[in-house]
Amino acid sequence: MGYSLLLSLLVLAKATATLAADTVTENRSIDDIHKAALAEGGVVTCWHGGDEKNRQDALKEAFEKRFPGMTLNLTVDLSKYHEVLIDDQLTNDNVFVDSAILQTVHDYARWKDEGALLNYAPNDFDKVHEAFKDADGAYYGIGVFGWRIAYNNKKWTGDPIQDFEDFLNPELKGRIVSTYPNDDDAVLFAYDLIMQKYGKEWLDKLIQQDVRWVRGSITPQTLVANADAKEAATFIGISPSLGPDVNTTLPTDAQYVTWPQTAAILKKAPHPEGAKLLHNFLISKEWLFTSPKTTVRTDAPADYPDIFKTPNTNVTAFGPWIADRERVERLRFWFEKKLGTPQGLSPLDDDL
Repeated sequence: MGYSLLLSLLVLAKATATLAADTVTENRSIDDIHKAALAEGGVVTCWHGGDEKNRQDALKEAFEKRFPGMTLNLTVDLSKYHEVLIDDQLTNDNVFVDSAILQTVHDYARWKDEGALLNYAPNDFDKVHEAFKDADGAYYGIGVFGWRIAYNNKKWTGDPIQDFEDFLNPELKGRIVSTYPNDDDAVLFAYDLIMQKYGKEWLDKLIQQDVRWVRGSITPQTLVANADAKEAATFIGISPSLGPDVNTTLPTDAQYVTWPQTAAILKKAPHPEGAKLLHNFLISKEWLFTSPKTTVRTDAPADYPDIFKTPNTNVTAFGPWIADRERVERLRFWFEKKLGTPQGLSPLDDDL
């Protein structure tokens, strides 16, 4: 018996290792699934959370190269927008999305309870960590995301920026960029964790640093890496590699955010075989074991970091936190009172 993160609840509950009676357990090879997906039409439609339209181009390219004849119709948008449009499809019985891969991890248990998800255990489902998957295969993590500190050493030549408290250095005034915490739940969680360590006084001091507040969680690291932008540092960065001029690090003075980006197949998906092919690929060794990085699998090579042994983060904490919608909304409005409503276009609407 293992533990499964029930994302709509606030606890970790024991889950049996026995799959539900209606769970489809994959026993075909990935090449056989490919043949079935081609016979179905060779198409899969996936909605992926993110805030830059081309953010998942590498996935589309790799999938279509690996599976000739397949087309991955991939739409990247903010998870909070995807979720409400999926709810509309479910309400109107007009499902046209096959696969949903979102940051709003609390949605999945709700959709499962509504009977909207396909209980499906891909190949190597048993290799996905128990904390990242529903016991019946309705949803599962396909990658571990999180925020890290990033600063441009060409634009900042002072002491290394390694912790959240370093952002209060007076010499950084006017050179810090952050996503509005009231515009992205994972960013909001980051601020919540920092203030649990340093209190609201930390935020008041940060605001006095003349932070550039932006929309989109990729925007801060993009500005930091941009030689023509004055912004030199952020703690809302997702990529460990932003070029030779940018240093990235994981903070040690307070907890930082990590979460399992989670995937599910809609039960009424118009291309179920295409969706199964995509999901098998997403948790496969050939996709996940391309370079040492944190992974949802338990059988990673020795040089891959283990997120459960990584200090200063709790990868299972985001699910219960985001599921407490009353608290999240109160905190969002508290920040809105402090910072105002998010201003400017989303990166999905305009180029930087």
